[in-house]
Amino acid sequence: MRLRHAQYLRWLMLPALAISLQASASVEQQLAQCAAIKDKLDRLVCYDELAAQTITPTVTKQAKPGAQVVTPAASVTAPVTAKATKPATPEPTAALSPASEQNFGKVARETPQEIDRISAKVASIQKGLHGGLTIKLDNGQVWKQNGADRFRLKVGETVYIEKGTLGSFFLGKESANATIRVKRID
Repeated sequence: MRLRHAQYLRWLMLPALAISLQASASVEQQLAQCAAIKDKLDRLVCYDELAAQTITPTVTKQAKPGAQVVTPAASVTAPVTAKATKPATPEPTAALSPASEQNFGKVARETPQEIDRISAKVASIQKGLHGGLTIKLDNGQVWKQNGADRFRLKVGETVYIEKGTLGSFFLGKESANATIRVKRID
């Protein structure tokens, strides 16, 4: 009797399915065992070791009577024992200045102000291939127009650049009601 290709694959996949079901059942059992541990530190160690085992399967060991802990492959030689460690006492720091101790806990009321708008005169203008402008200001900044919108601008005119939303900037003139989106290039 000849088996068809699909039937042959089904017979090959059956053992793989059984193994994966058994592995997931063992992980669920180990999770239940970790959840049953009363001590918080031991329970956390159990969960950590179980997570390490799911990445690399390894040998299991006992940390306390009734608590199963799974050790990672790299530390199979050293037994895992959960010890309650004494919290480290903070050492006094001599590097603090008296002014910083006096200001400890105070809410800083002064916040550095950011500049939202600058004004400058146009030093030079270059027109790009697609109609975009490159504008050099008298303060040394160079700004490039994003897009090809028409904007009349002459050398010597006073312009402003203001901050927009999401890090954008707009260039405009006081005498006009229009702005163009610009990006600083230098």
